[in-house]
Amino acid sequence: MLRPSILIIDDEPDNFDVIETILSPQDYQLHYAAGGRDAISSLDTFQPDLILLDVMMPELDGIEVCRQIKAMPQWQTVPIIMVTALNDKSDLAQCLTTGADDFISKPVNAVELRARAHSMLRIKQQYDSIQTLSRVQQNTIGVLESTLSELRGSIASKLAHELNTPLNGIFGMIELLKHSLEDIETAEALEILGWAEQSARRLENLTKKFLVYLELEQLSANGPPPVNFTPSQFCNLTIVDPLKAHAKKFHRSQDLIFQIENAEVSVSGDYLSIIVHELVDNALKFSPPSTPVKISSQIEKSLLKVSVHDSGRGMTANQIAKVAAFMQFEREIHEQQGIGMGLKLVKKIVELAGGEFSIVSTYNQCTTVNLTLPIVDS
Repeated sequence: MLRPSILIIDDEPDNFDVIETILSPQDYQLHYAAGGRDAISSLDTFQPDLILLDVMMPELDGIEVCRQIKAMPQWQTVPIIMVTALNDKSDLAQCLTTGADDFISKPVNAVELRARAHSMLRIKQQYDSIQTLSRVQQNTIGVLESTLSELRGSIASKLAHELNTPLNGIFGMIELLKHSLEDIETAEALEILGWAEQSARRLENLTKKFLVYLELEQLSANGPPPVNFTPSQFCNLTIVDPLKAHAKKFHRSQDLIFQIENAEVSVSGDYLSIIVHELVDNALKFSPPSTPVKISSQIEKSLLKVSVHDSGRGMTANQIAKVAAFMQFEREIHEQQGIGMGLKLVKKIVELAGGEFSIVSTYNQCTTVNLTLPIVDS
């Protein structure tokens, strides 16, 4: 098996020497590029499995280098770790939104760098294996590929990738602790355990979401909608506080705008929570900070009309028509986590309750998700 290839892009040779010293005990091929343009032109030569990219460089900074690399289809799946002295959250967020997979702060911590490099290389290896299997499947399916590839490919690659990513993170941290426990301080061990916990929670959330999807599919199989859910309250008390708490994780609590008319709706509290959480989570992820995300509801006859509006990435008409489980749009550009199940869950719950679901969007400008839920007769 070929040794993993790592490309270090940094205009300061001394920084490469530091990283080389940290990673040299590992069985890696290390390559160096002194600038963004040299790095991009050398990708075919070095064939990197992982890129360590300095943010602050003259002429072409790391963020622009990352954007250009992720724009090239043949290199979109190569993980990029940004090496940065920046501490401002908006700067770090910009690193991730340009397509970077992770970042590490200067001065570089040896244990952290080895752990993150190991984890990212495991993810790349798993992705390559999935892609190889997918190509074999495509060659055998033949003419049916044209109609089945989109769904099958999404399940085979995206779901497997999303499951393997946190699993690799957990196993990578455990392996690191097993081999380094005697040589690291307690604080470093706790930090590694914290990374493992983050991966475990991500896996837990994904599993819960998939189980809900299967539950909804079973409800659909039992008969035509609507399903008689236990009613719940759509009101400020049940909606506002949980959404503000979630937005706080994005540092965007102040971006939420609420115009809520209270009503008792024919959807259980758990499913109602999924509806508002998924819609607002999408709006926060796919719109820039300091832009409003408006959540509104109003009663019209026997229905509660709910809408969530953001001024973000938007969707094309073709993308709206293809809203389905296990599908994300433009992931190769934006590199967000997830398997694209959120909108499908919302649509499924609303339809099972006897309501309607629709999306109105202008690409690269805004998106409004509209839905109706039956109101319980008083």
